[in-house]
Amino acid sequence: MMFDGQGRALRLLPWTNERGGPCWLSTADPDSRLSRMADELETDLIASAAYVLEQARELLAQTAMGERELRFAGTRLAESLGDALRIAESRGRRLASVGNDG
Repeated sequence: MMFDGQGRALRLLPWTNERGGPCWLSTADPDSRLSRMADELETDLIASAAYVLEQARELLAQTAMGERELRFAGTRLAESLGDALRIAESRGRRLASVGNDG
């Protein structure tokens, strides 16, 4: 768990910096503008991942497909999985933080 200078747990945001590294938020207000924006993006990313999975399953159910289609589906699935894992890590950290407060 990462903490800010005041001992508050940092929130892992659902986006990365320009180098692909994690972005963190320090706020005591879970309803802050940036927190709400992160919540909305997490919701959108999860919905997008569900759509990508649905489309990939349909593609994989076909008896014949080209390498290009398969590569595209695999790339989108990997991106969606990365997003979902980042969201799971962020939410897990926040749950652990709440559990440690009580």
